[in-house]
Amino acid sequence: MREIRGEAKTIRQLLSGTHYAIDYYQREYKWQKKQVHELLDDFGNHFLEHFKTTDDRSAVADYGHYFLGSIILSKKNGKVFIVDGQQRLTTLTLLLIYLRHRMPDDEDKATLQELIFSKVHGRRAFNLSVDGRTACMEALFKDEAFDSNGEPESIRNMCDRYADIQNLFPDEIAAEALPLYADWLIENVHLVEISSYSDDDAYVIFETMNDRGLSLSPLDMLKGFLLANISDEKARLSANATWKRQIAKLAELGKDEDADAFKSWLRSQYADSIRERKKGAQPMDFDRLGTEFHRWTHTNEKRIGLLKGSDFARFIETNMAFYTNQYLRLRQAAKQYTSELPTVYYIARYEFTLQYPVLLSPLTTDDSEQTILRKLRVTSAFLDIWLARRLWNFRLIAYSTMQYAMFLVMRDIRRCTVEQLVDKLTKHLDSVEETFSSNDRLRMHQQNRYFIHHLLARITDFVEVGSGQPSRFAEFVAEGKDRYEVEHIWANHPERHKDEFQHPADFDEYRNRIGGLLLLPKKFNASYGDLTYAKKLPHYLKQNGPNMLARSLHPESYTHNPGFVKFGKQTGLKFKAHEEFKKNDLDARQDLYRRIAEVVWNPERLKEEATL
Repeated sequence: MREIRGEAKTIRQLLSGTHYAIDYYQREYKWQKKQVHELLDDFGNHFLEHFKTTDDRSAVADYGHYFLGSIILSKKNGKVFIVDGQQRLTTLTLLLIYLRHRMPDDEDKATLQELIFSKVHGRRAFNLSVDGRTACMEALFKDEAFDSNGEPESIRNMCDRYADIQNLFPDEIAAEALPLYADWLIENVHLVEISSYSDDDAYVIFETMNDRGLSLSPLDMLKGFLLANISDEKARLSANATWKRQIAKLAELGKDEDADAFKSWLRSQYADSIRERKKGAQPMDFDRLGTEFHRWTHTNEKRIGLLKGSDFARFIETNMAFYTNQYLRLRQAAKQYTSELPTVYYIARYEFTLQYPVLLSPLTTDDSEQTILRKLRVTSAFLDIWLARRLWNFRLIAYSTMQYAMFLVMRDIRRCTVEQLVDKLTKHLDSVEETFSSNDRLRMHQQNRYFIHHLLARITDFVEVGSGQPSRFAEFVAEGKDRYEVEHIWANHPERHKDEFQHPADFDEYRNRIGGLLLLPKKFNASYGDLTYAKKLPHYLKQNGPNMLARSLHPESYTHNPGFVKFGKQTGLKFKAHEEFKKNDLDARQDLYRRIAEVVWNPERLKEEATL
């Protein structure tokens, strides 16, 4: 590390005659009302602790001092770049503009004005000089209205935070106190200026420092590291624009989606190890990429092919853009059912977030659109089958339970061709001993109610679509007052079944088996749930909207539904009516559901998806 200098400076010393630029390390100006409010409160409390109405301005020299933290500067090519600290310096500049407007004395206005801007070659230049902000700064300085609609995030935040300063500035600091406050601010508030003379050193310092109230995120740090290693200015500007564009898209998805996208991408392509499953084991690639992907990338740059400036540019322009776009596609498919990637939507209902790195693993930046879609459909079909089999066998699919297995799959299928993908994923399924036939007693209990609902939704939807009806899966799993609920064919009356069950516990176990369950609207369950089977049966046939799984219990479903009858013949599924519903009927229904599951989650789907 080269020479690094640290020096305590007042705001006057820091902002007098120096023009600062924002380096590519820095994020947008992101302070919110909370941070501005805290800063104004701190400043006000420290000032008022010493201020007396009888004080003249010379008394300020004996007022207490305030430390506002460190700022990191990189001095290169005759310019001073802010590596860390622009949040505070931007906010301080906005506060100085506000104070200048309120100062009654022209001399005081001039003093503050020198800290806001200075003239270079006869033209006004703001001391905090950032491309794209000049028009906004000019309007604020002139106390003119500025329309920030459609402007970048930094501009919108600057306008909003200036309005916050106007609204939140302490009422106690007015009239005679205001000049003393301004003096205290520029003479008694200190920052430590840390100056570096190389980008590498600046990044190391930058990575370890936090802004007041808003810690630097791993994404900020990763951006700084990558852009600092692109020496060609044109390439760096282009990469920076790509980065901002992709982050903005991800931010529209929701909170933390940008970081989640990077974790999924980097894990999918670069995680070659995972923490051993034993006490005292150290975190490895997969683990570190989930908690500190910026540091992992920095320490593994050569391993992932980052050797020269053009590699860093390509990493952003090609790799990052490609994989974040695919992540966007997957997350949108997870939120809204699409015919393009329906299985991604199904899996998302399990809240199985590990699907994203697994789905991204086989993709390469050279893949055609058709190849990408085929790989995503094959891999999502594999996950769908894997998860359904586990749930059918009372196995957990929680993140902690599944991460090791999914890591092994992810590493195995990384950058595979479609043909290789089908072969490898089929072998993974073949290696799993538990299938649908492994458990003929699947039942609902307190811990798996949500998953049973999902399995019933898939089975019901499969029967309806196969019978010629449009998909209603999204309706079956939707929340709200008209939601669907799991309906027990047997009402909770063990006394009605004493001829087959001597003990209520035996009845309860059988009653909760999946063969004795349906998915019906909540209002149906509320109206008819307590009735005997004989009284429920006509209502299964008459309920609003076709639910062929429920209707298949009634004999008339086999005389007035040609689509359903044809579906049964094509699939070989042995549907039959049940005029009564005894233990043997439930057993038959249990077997039918298992056979439907074997069709829905048939491993042959992988080959089918590969040919679409």
